[in-house]
Amino acid sequence: MKQSLLITDVRLPDGARVDISIADGHIEAIGPALTRKPGIVHEQGGGALVLPGFVEGHTHLDKTHWGMRWYRNEVGAKLTDRIENERHWRASTAHDAGAQSLALARAFLHAGTTRLRTHVDIDTQAGLRHLEGVLATRDTLSDVMEMQIVAFPQSGMLIRPGTDTLLERALGAGADVLGALDPALIDGDPVASLNATFDIAQRYQKPIDIHLHEPGEIGAFTLNLLLDRVEALGMEGRVVVSHAFCLGALPERARDGLLARLADLRVALLTTAPPSVPVPSLKTCIAKGVTIFAGNDGIRDTWSPYGTPDMLERAMLVGMRYDLRRDDDLAIAFDCVSATAAQGCGFTRYGLHAGARADLVLLDADTIAHAVAARPPRRLVVANGKIVARNGEGSEGTSQ
Repeated sequence: MKQSLLITDVRLPDGARVDISIADGHIEAIGPALTRKPGIVHEQGGGALVLPGFVEGHTHLDKTHWGMRWYRNEVGAKLTDRIENERHWRASTAHDAGAQSLALARAFLHAGTTRLRTHVDIDTQAGLRHLEGVLATRDTLSDVMEMQIVAFPQSGMLIRPGTDTLLERALGAGADVLGALDPALIDGDPVASLNATFDIAQRYQKPIDIHLHEPGEIGAFTLNLLLDRVEALGMEGRVVVSHAFCLGALPERARDGLLARLADLRVALLTTAPPSVPVPSLKTCIAKGVTIFAGNDGIRDTWSPYGTPDMLERAMLVGMRYDLRRDDDLAIAFDCVSATAAQGCGFTRYGLHAGARADLVLLDADTIAHAVAARPPRRLVVANGKIVARNGEGSEGTSQ
């Protein structure tokens, strides 16, 4: 049985001062002056703002250099340059996906992220080696972090024969989601590539999360092909399109038509709020009924030197990219790394209410907007009912 915990005198986002009772890993009650039962661990909140645990909707734990020596990035500008450079570097250095994924996952946890979706490279050179490392990390942190693993063909699928078989093995070994990548520009045949992806997903009864970097009309063509298959196969609510850069470059009428289809078929969008490529308006996507949430993508890897495992920073970058300045707009940015991200990934029992999984973050901020803008230290992080960090430092329970 998990530890019982009473956190007193915290402020909900609406300003109410409350206590929070936690038992068996879930929130038992929220309200003023809750009864302090004998033997329950008591934490004084001191008027701190309490937020639900953060959700990372798209990262790559397996390839990070987090905590390692600086990687000198001299890679070419093309997507294929980055893919080939990374595959060569990982093979030549025996990069340890297990150790590195664990280091970064713990850093996420200590900063308040308690749910996480990570893509893991599956290819004919590495086989399932990277997956095995991340599966070990998920097992190590299983009592405090809920982690979804996406089996991701980073080097393409059709262009590297045998990758489809490896993806099937990955799903059988414990991956939760089937990934895919640029069916037209990487695989060279969007119809065959999408058919193969949906066939595997249907046979293994897994959701899909596809990286779609394809621009403009090419991307729109691929996206429509994907939506056709979602509709025909009854996969509504089980597909995420990550990036979807094409939506930022289309004429308004074409863009709105795709957004309407996405909303109707409950296909979610993942944004990293990229500064260097066009993106559709966040508010437009929301107004059209599309679920759109956020993630970091890679953090300190061969692709990019940027990124930190702090979802409040990612919310801030969402706010900056989409010109969100009002307090209520910054609350939307926070939604992209909290409730909406949980919805997009399919994480259940989320939020600040009785019955939810007890994932809480206490910090010194007046409001959600203040927390996003200032990104103060996390005074306390509770994950699945366990105290896992104080003031950014790990506590007992993160190495279970």
